[in-house]
Amino acid sequence: MAARRARGEDGISFEHRGGTACREPDRHRRCRGLWRGEITLGYTPDGKRIRRKVSRRTKAAVKDALDELRSEAADGVRTSGSYTLQQAVEAWLSDGLSGRSHQTVAKYRYVLKPVLARIGGKALRELTAAEVRAALTSLAANRSSETVAIARLSLERAIRHAEGAGLVRRNVAAIVETPKGQAGRPSKSLTMDQAMAVLDTARSLRPIELRAGLKDVRRPAELMYSYIVLCLVTGIRTEEARALRWDHVDLDGDPAADPPVPPHVAVWRSERLQGETKTRRSRRTLALPQVAVGALRLLTDSQQHERSAAGQRWRHSGLVFTTRLGSALDAGQVRKMFKRVCEAAGIGEDWTPRELRTSFVSLMSHRGVSIEDIARLAGHTSSRTTEVVYRRELRPVITGGAEVMDDIFRGHLSQSR
Repeated sequence: MAARRARGEDGISFEHRGGTACREPDRHRRCRGLWRGEITLGYTPDGKRIRRKVSRRTKAAVKDALDELRSEAADGVRTSGSYTLQQAVEAWLSDGLSGRSHQTVAKYRYVLKPVLARIGGKALRELTAAEVRAALTSLAANRSSETVAIARLSLERAIRHAEGAGLVRRNVAAIVETPKGQAGRPSKSLTMDQAMAVLDTARSLRPIELRAGLKDVRRPAELMYSYIVLCLVTGIRTEEARALRWDHVDLDGDPAADPPVPPHVAVWRSERLQGETKTRRSRRTLALPQVAVGALRLLTDSQQHERSAAGQRWRHSGLVFTTRLGSALDAGQVRKMFKRVCEAAGIGEDWTPRELRTSFVSLMSHRGVSIEDIARLAGHTSSRTTEVVYRRELRPVITGGAEVMDDIFRGHLSQSR
């Protein structure tokens, strides 16, 4: 008579391989094959058993695996040996990033691509912290520390998303420290001489069809000149500048008000999803230095001529910075035009529009403006003195930045008149 199965062993059997006769039918220690186990985890609505199977080299390992399945079932987790990390990441990118822009999702997908190429096919329930660490270490060999940090955090969030769906019991990425990657491209800022050279060059550029990939962006000098001036002397983000509307720009102010309201710009929108700024505290109203007022007045005249020339083809977007047909500029177009200006100014083309913002901070700091005031002007969330500006009310306009920038660029303003 066969021995009765021990309690807790569930359905455990040995499967021979190779067709050779079993030399040890009791323990199978010298037999080729695998131990297999089955467990019942419940029943379907139509009364069928929900069975899970495992295979291991030893009987003890099968019992441990069955115990793990039983424990997961008690916790309401339904893991699967066929559910991979790749599938978990795809589910997170599709369903776990509600409210994020397509650009953000694309960035996460791009950063995770080399990691998934290494461990994406691994079953999620069998994924170990050591495997995650090895994949991130491999990524760190030729990527920046920031990229590696984004990859690790993305893995953690993707597995947490699967954890919330009951598809995995623990998040192995959460216990892995981020390996140190390569040094990224250091952020730069324009010196005073470089800033002047860029402004002079941008103002003197003649109308020209820009390089390939910039279809429909033939604009006179006023476009990039005013864009550069505004970002440089106010410190607004390039995504905020591209989304800026004329109804949020006041070039006259209200001198008769008490207190007087200077020319100002309301930074209330950006190119993020639903037009929101990076944070609520990034919404701010900034006084415009006179050099910016002059540049924007030139742009209004230029845009009016283009609207007339375009006729019915003009797209009434209401944006400040547009193509010659009134449509919005994208980040790539601005980046290419800015590189062209920098190259023509003799400072090289290895510059990005966002470095106008770092240049603003450097110029303000060089003039002795406190970090707290700079943070308020830049809309940083880390400043305790940052004011929140809402659409429904006009808060006092922050004038300190405009006063300093008027002092810095006073000579340039007098030359442009």
